[in-house]
Amino acid sequence: MNDEFDGSMTIRSPGQDPIRQFVIYAENKVGWLNDFISMLKDVDIHILAISVLDTTDSAVIRVIPNYPKDLARLLKSQLISFTERNVLAVEVENENSIQRVTQSLLGAEINIHYVYPFLHQPNGKPVIAIAMEDQETAQDALKSYNLTVLSQDDFLR
Repeated sequence: MNDEFDGSMTIRSPGQDPIRQFVIYAENKVGWLNDFISMLKDVDIHILAISVLDTTDSAVIRVIPNYPKDLARLLKSQLISFTERNVLAVEVENENSIQRVTQSLLGAEINIHYVYPFLHQPNGKPVIAIAMEDQETAQDALKSYNLTVLSQDDFLR
């Protein structure tokens, strides 16, 4: 991995931007994830949520950072293959709240692609990342069930 990226290159103000998830396609090699996390730490990019799917010859790493623009620039500078997409971050009160999430999305006829937990809980409550189609409709459906949908601003450190 190159040393050409300087984490101080941007103004760090995530604002009310949507939550950006990066899907990184990595070589299935011992130590790669550790090197990647060390690289993020070196430029002060924090992992808010992470999910790793290991296959025979590669790994698919889903990561939500605190500074998405910085991470995109870093990955490009390191020639690391990735895609980006918006996901929803939904705060849940407890295990029973998850059913309210699924009920709200079912009512809106929205299919959930995948779900994984956040490491950071800005209000001291569990938060889940949800990927689906039609996020605008999904957000309205979740809010109609009095569920809190968080923005990038809610995860400022």
